[in-house]
Amino acid sequence: MRKKIIPQQNQTASPLQQGWMNLEQLAQVEVSSEEEAHPIEAALTETAEDEEGWVAAQPGTQTIRIVFDAPQRINRIRLLFRVRGQERTQEFLLRWQPTGDESYRQIVRQQYNFSPEHSTEELEDYAVELDSVESLEITIIPDINGRSAYASLTQLRLS
Repeated sequence: MRKKIIPQQNQTASPLQQGWMNLEQLAQVEVSSEEEAHPIEAALTETAEDEEGWVAAQPGTQTIRIVFDAPQRINRIRLLFRVRGQERTQEFLLRWQPTGDESYRQIVRQQYNFSPEHSTEELEDYAVELDSVESLEITIIPDINGRSAYASLTQLRLS
């Protein structure tokens, strides 16, 4: 007898099936700081098991820059932030740099509130049409009111 196992319709595709970029192979990552227990790889790689992702080593504004080995086309950007504990308003700025241009172009600047009682997670999923991307940069201001807070990023995926 010949048989074939078929997937259930309600199963979600794995990240690799969704076409996420393998950033380990395609790019170098520059980061302003990282806590040893929560390195940037924890937010960028498919196999990372760290549910917190990346966490900065120092409080205040932090930058993560993905510099591609060769220009890339990006159609989707997915960001996941999880913050526990401190109530605050966080802001992030997402920008990209096209090949042959030294300036960055803004994709989005967004603020949102984290509250231990109400909201501890923010998922942003953007459909974009970016050609010849040399680098992608995210700047995170963990508390726009200037209080001491540590930036974090649970997940960053690109396709």
